[in-house]
Amino acid sequence: MALILAVDVSSSVDADEYILQRNGLANALRTPEVEAAFFASPQPVALQIFEWSGRGHQTDLLDWTLINTPADLRRVAATLTRTTRSTDGLPTAMGHALGYAAIKLQNAPACLFQTIDLAGDGTNNESFGPRSVYATFPFDGVVVNGLAITGTETALENYFETQVIRGPTAFVEVAQGFQDFENAMRRKLVRELSAQIIGRAATRQEVQG
Repeated sequence: MALILAVDVSSSVDADEYILQRNGLANALRTPEVEAAFFASPQPVALQIFEWSGRGHQTDLLDWTLINTPADLRRVAATLTRTTRSTDGLPTAMGHALGYAAIKLQNAPACLFQTIDLAGDGTNNESFGPRSVYATFPFDGVVVNGLAITGTETALENYFETQVIRGPTAFVEVAQGFQDFENAMRRKLVRELSAQIIGRAATRQEVQG
């Protein structure tokens, strides 16, 4: 699987929330269940991570990296904890973030599966939205999952369900605020990476049939 993790750093994410999000992602990558999910397949996962906010504001935190060993995963987590915020005070250009991810996938290592994981705490409020980008950028065979960072409201989850996710196995994971981001990211990664095992099994059955 070629997996892109896209992290929201728009103006709605304050400094404390940014730290919870950054450290939450790093900590989720260190958990035993996520490590097991990364190595459940005999083939490595290719991982890429970037921050996004306004139009034209996407910053790579990790360029394409093959996760061949647990040490690779730990190095990625350590790299994340040393990063500083790329920008703040900008709108939520979700369509531009997805378009950027689609372009990054063009340079990904050859993989059977391509997945984009978009995390955010708000809806698109600058330029074109997700549905427009799906109609114009190369998304054939790409699954887009969402991590909606909400409070008690359901509107954002519904927006992710109807506007953001894409593909037959796509899903939305919900974080009940930034305090819950680490747990939500852990759940999402385990589910996301498990999908490749199911997909491989289905592919083998088709070939044998």
